[in-house]
Amino acid sequence: MTRRTKQWASRRTAAAMIAAALLSGEACAQQSSGGPLSFFDTVFTGSLSKGSQIAPSTTRPVTSAQAQATPAASSPAPPWSGEDGASGHPLMMARAIREAAANFENCVASMWPDAARRNISQQSFQRFTAGLEPDLRIMDLMDSQPEFTKSIWDYLDILVNDNRLAKGREILAKYKPQFDAVEKAYGVDRYTIAAIWGIESNYSTQMGDRSVLQSTATLSCIGRRQKYFRDEFLSALEILHRGDLRPEQLRGSWAGAFGPTQFMPTAFKRYAVDADGDGRRDVVDNPADLIASTANNLKKDGWQPGQSWGYEVVVPPGFNYMLADRAKVMTIAQWEHLGLKRADSQPFPHPAADKAYLLAPAGAEGPGFLMLQNFRVIMKYNPAEAYALAIGHFADRLRGGAPFVQPWPRQERELTRAERLELQQLLAQRGFYRGTPDGQLGGQTREALRGFQASIGAPADGFASSDVLERLRGR
Repeated sequence: MTRRTKQWASRRTAAAMIAAALLSGEACAQQSSGGPLSFFDTVFTGSLSKGSQIAPSTTRPVTSAQAQATPAASSPAPPWSGEDGASGHPLMMARAIREAAANFENCVASMWPDAARRNISQQSFQRFTAGLEPDLRIMDLMDSQPEFTKSIWDYLDILVNDNRLAKGREILAKYKPQFDAVEKAYGVDRYTIAAIWGIESNYSTQMGDRSVLQSTATLSCIGRRQKYFRDEFLSALEILHRGDLRPEQLRGSWAGAFGPTQFMPTAFKRYAVDADGDGRRDVVDNPADLIASTANNLKKDGWQPGQSWGYEVVVPPGFNYMLADRAKVMTIAQWEHLGLKRADSQPFPHPAADKAYLLAPAGAEGPGFLMLQNFRVIMKYNPAEAYALAIGHFADRLRGGAPFVQPWPRQERELTRAERLELQQLLAQRGFYRGTPDGQLGGQTREALRGFQASIGAPADGFASSDVLERLRGR
């Protein structure tokens, strides 16, 4: 998980968590050792995950905004449960959490030398850390373990709907001059930016209401991701010291992501731009800065101007699904030679030049997708295929495109966490799975499933259905 973990750590973490919350039915904490990333991976094996996750070891937390409306100021957050974390990490044990909370003030004060090295004045440090108290409820969110999850099609139904599309079209019209300028300056498709805005925060209506300083300070001093969140906390202090944002603007998810497109503080430092020249990089309340900063993020991650994110394709009967792997990249022409065709019967624009990998998120019974470079760029924004597919499809719909052509296997039910654990255990007993069963169906489980499916002559699509569980049980 190293590559995805690094990406996560360097990006905003909230979106994944938001998606995770949608998929799991509750705000899941983001990174853990299989957080949002693995959380979303399970979407593609039949049972979901980025959180995203309960936070992976270095990625963007998933909490979110997408999942729930901003809480009313009058409704207090539930208290910490006082229980050990589900991850079993020593720093997530109740006793360790209480001890760290008791030392919170000293922990925050100990970060002053690091803040000074970042040119934060002592006055700013004292001003912005005065009165900070830990939010221990975050410990429950970080280690939440959803019992039930949502399917990829339910996830898409939630995020890409008529109301959100209508609002997206209003946003595109209202800020047309800003989108025009950004497309010219960065070469990034306006519809993708609008889609990210819509899915991350439902167009600024669900951005989260936790203090980013309090959340990142809590996570810097308590729990299993302290090193990662210390950088986020100090970066948040830098933002406030520089004057880009005011403390009341720096509110967001429990993991520290903020603004309409959910920037983590470290991501803000790398990508935020002052598009209107007013001296501040305001990605919360200034549409010009928000749109340009999001475009700058995508451009720096390798966005290809004028290229699609991918295509829905019809996969022929008898296809070798071992080829449905993000590591197996071929030209569109080569995929056509294997029998894949666009679902809308249109020709591929650049079959000889464009390279793609095949994604089959619902297995052989669902639609296939050929994913291009820009899909990988969206995944850098949030390392979950479910999220990136939702963004790409939402952008196409905003552009005037049609819904997906092929049906999803909606008759399939999602496996419970107990069933996911059992599936991994049975795969291990048969020699296909070598990991530690955790109920989160990520890439390693998918590969094990493929091996088992191939051994019984079934399509090796890696999809964790109730049928494949029954086959593993020997029924």
